[in-house]
Amino acid sequence: MTTPTLLSWSGGKDSAWALHVLRNDPRYEVVGLLTTVTDAYERVAMHGIRRDVLHAQAQATGLPLIEARLPRVADNATYEASFTAALDTVRARWPGLRHIAFGDLYLADIRAYREALCARHHWTPLFPIFATAPDTTALAQTMIAAGLRATLCCVDTQQLAAAFAGREFDPALLADLPQTVDRCGENGEFHTCVHAGEMFSAPLALCSGETVLRDGRFAFTDLALRDGTG
Repeated sequence: MTTPTLLSWSGGKDSAWALHVLRNDPRYEVVGLLTTVTDAYERVAMHGIRRDVLHAQAQATGLPLIEARLPRVADNATYEASFTAALDTVRARWPGLRHIAFGDLYLADIRAYREALCARHHWTPLFPIFATAPDTTALAQTMIAAGLRATLCCVDTQQLAAAFAGREFDPALLADLPQTVDRCGENGEFHTCVHAGEMFSAPLALCSGETVLRDGRFAFTDLALRDGTG
């Protein structure tokens, strides 16, 4: 029997790759996606992905999407309350669902935090692409070779130059990244918006807008559906 599983979906390459891995593992069946959306902006928290792009991603995966809503300013307690409320919604829809997967790569402290949070609410966390070695170069190359396509939608300018915002996640990017920057951005150097790959039924047509600096630190490139009004 397969284990029904919820996937924490950021809209970025790591959660997309986690979906790809899970769909190729006969032990699991991904039944839905869970994403945190900031109310004031109608965008995915941290990544800044527009909500209509998020929904287009979900449609391309063929999976229903559950949103955890956050106010513009939210502390960790507020995040956990929102996350818990969303999980309650999930359980009402899929009684008996107990597993949730995350696209974390190697940060042990983040994994431990998620494990503790899930334990308090009687969920079993899964980490399908987690590795013990923090060398993600091979993983990034594997993603790209498999056809995953993504755009850098957010750059932490304290770790990486703002000029990288809006660039494609491709071999040229990997070659240009400073050696101090993780090739998958696992330390928060950058976030991506995935727009094509085996996890999608068809690629998304996106166009890049302006890049703006938020909080004096994060450079966000606006990505919109090419045929949509945004």
